[in-house]
Amino acid sequence: MALYTIGDPHLSLGTSKPMDVFGGAWAGYVDKLAQGLSVLRPEDTLVVAGDISWGMSLEEAAPDFAWLDALPGTKILLKGNHDYWWNTAAKMTRFFQERGFASLKILHNNCHLYGEVALCGTRGWFYEEDKPGQGQKVFLRELQRLETSLKAAGEREKLCFLHYPPCYTGYCCQPILDLLEQYQVKACYYGHLHGASHRLAFQGSRNGVDYHLVAADYLRFRPEKILE
Repeated sequence: MALYTIGDPHLSLGTSKPMDVFGGAWAGYVDKLAQGLSVLRPEDTLVVAGDISWGMSLEEAAPDFAWLDALPGTKILLKGNHDYWWNTAAKMTRFFQERGFASLKILHNNCHLYGEVALCGTRGWFYEEDKPGQGQKVFLRELQRLETSLKAAGEREKLCFLHYPPCYTGYCCQPILDLLEQYQVKACYYGHLHGASHRLAFQGSRNGVDYHLVAADYLRFRPEKILE
């Protein structure tokens, strides 16, 4: 049994927006993902840290969900900034049940357990979301979702998964960092940063929390193993 994570698969099996157009590392990325994720076994768990599908609705994203569901093991999904298909937890869970996607779970105002370790998280916050008239509302909602998830873990050891980086060169979201430290999160895994932005990522220990960039292109489309 092993716990893995990867962010930003950007699947587009039901739409016409593949990432291959960006060339470089993204050329043939679905095949690279398939090869990288071939390490998964039925007893494993994979946390997908956002930007899962380019589908604009659950129906449009269904081929991407089917692709993920066909992989061995449990897949835990959290929202990225490009997951426009994202809906209420109840609607997503019902859709997965109706389609028979039994291995897909949602990380949203909750936590999941991997043995005695709690898997917590939410999309997070990024400076690009600070738009007039709505930035503060979205920000506070993300903080609340993160704290709800961390509280659900109780006194268990906690790992946190975000889509947005909570800290990188030139920018830190202090309220999110404060929550991670307050709830004694052991490690935080995040995506969103691609290509040249990889060099901006903060990785390493900060006030007792270890930070890791797990965007798919940074990991060369191979999931990062966290625990056995």
